[in-house]
Amino acid sequence: MREAQWERRTRETEISGKLCLDGSGAAKVSTGIGFFDHMLEAWCRFALFDLEITARGDLGVDAHHTVEDCGIVLGRLLTEALGDKKGLRRVAGALLPMDEALTQAAVDFSGRGFLAWNVPPLTAPTGAFPGETAEEFFRALALNAGATLHLSLLAGRNQHHILESLFKGVGLVMGQAAVLDPRVRDVPSTKGTL
Repeated sequence: MREAQWERRTRETEISGKLCLDGSGAAKVSTGIGFFDHMLEAWCRFALFDLEITARGDLGVDAHHTVEDCGIVLGRLLTEALGDKKGLRRVAGALLPMDEALTQAAVDFSGRGFLAWNVPPLTAPTGAFPGETAEEFFRALALNAGATLHLSLLAGRNQHHILESLFKGVGLVMGQAAVLDPRVRDVPSTKGTL
């Protein structure tokens, strides 16, 4: 089993997480932000990763630190669980519809963290989740996972649907890219390393 555990403690947040890449999509999530919990559960379900994450943050200030730091922790968990990346499929992309919303996600576990965010500003809160923190979450996730992540909104008006499409789409492509392919005998790179 490709698993990892990691903790992050700062003056703003305390987060502990455990991730299994070869799971079934089970999630135990408690961040104090209900909609964010729902999104992380959807991410797991579509990735088929098992995740346990508990976060306590300075929600009296706002949700930004908690959301961003959860992205850092998830990225570190992915990096550790992926290990040397031998046999990894590495790259995946998909379209994800959610009612009127349609997003495109593509990932490469290249070792080079980068986020291309082609989504108009999400400025309204969805529950207690500030829409603009989605970009910060995905940036922290990509940088700390060493993943190149491209996200685009192709259609959509309802912010809940847009966010759900983004989280599910990223889960789907990360799950597909993290699969071990028996045809890949070494590290999937012409350089011989990632």
